[in-house]
Amino acid sequence: MNGLTRRARILVTVAAAVVLAALAATSVVLARQHAAAGSPTGAAAGAPAGASRQPGAGLRVLSNGLLSTVSLADPSGPRTVTELRCDRAYTAGGTTACLTPAGALSAPKLLVLDEDLRTRRTVSLTGLPNRTRVSPDGRLVAWTTFVGGDSYAGGGFSTRTGILDTRTGRLESSLEDFAVFRQGRRYRAADINVWGVTFAPGGNRFYATVSSGGTRSLVEGDLAARTLRSLADNVECPSLSPDGRRVAFKQAVGADPAKGWRLSVLDLATLRRTELAETRTVDDQAAWLDDATVAYALQRGDGTNDVWSVPADGTGRPRVLVPGAASPAVVPASG
Repeated sequence: MNGLTRRARILVTVAAAVVLAALAATSVVLARQHAAAGSPTGAAAGAPAGASRQPGAGLRVLSNGLLSTVSLADPSGPRTVTELRCDRAYTAGGTTACLTPAGALSAPKLLVLDEDLRTRRTVSLTGLPNRTRVSPDGRLVAWTTFVGGDSYAGGGFSTRTGILDTRTGRLESSLEDFAVFRQGRRYRAADINVWGVTFAPGGNRFYATVSSGGTRSLVEGDLAARTLRSLADNVECPSLSPDGRRVAFKQAVGADPAKGWRLSVLDLATLRRTELAETRTVDDQAAWLDDATVAYALQRGDGTNDVWSVPADGTGRPRVLVPGAASPAVVPASG
């Protein structure tokens, strides 16, 4: 959560918008060329713009900022590239969340997409898109943006995290309004920030990161009760495993984010931590491919992201899963 001046943020945003526009235009042209030639990289003939359903299990990713799908059996192979541009995306339960880029003159949006990637709901956002997650049943969507201007932020970034219930339309625009509890006691502070939501099955319980007073903690959230209860410190950007027993997360080396982050897994019953075989700094919210493997994005020196995977038990070694991609999420086999 490193801060930037307002002028620096504007310059970064403008530069990113120009680069993304150029990359997106190139990707769309290539995708259409492949589609015309009958390549599996293009959308199927007659499908609506953005459609990317495949008969087998897939992995939805961002490819040059465009929502794409690859086969989980051949993740480095051909990919279906859509025209949907996102800074962050995630898919679960037939719902896809897409955080659109913030432009020099335009604010980002949350797009809630159905199984055919048609827009069901749009939510206007402020700040710079950072994280998004969808509950296993596809009902709840969470997002985090970096924002400036909070009096306690000292001119740097703070966060804004919200949750949308797509079934009822209920919108929690800021989880900072929830009651925070540490060691069983209500905790109040002006500098509370919340980010990195991950949902448990059932439509009410979730996990997230709460930061205050220089401490970043894993919290268990209760959507109905509007509470956040601290479980463990130095746990950031949690991702709940399919079996619901562990969270993959990034922990600051020496509890100091300036030293980088180590990808790890926390057992929720024992709070035992396991550092994974990925020793490079991972500034991402990991995703689970299955109960034994996590995936995450790492950026090359030229700014290109690759999706990597590593065993969740601390053994093995990292390997590139999808080159030139980010924001991985497993899409179950259709039919």
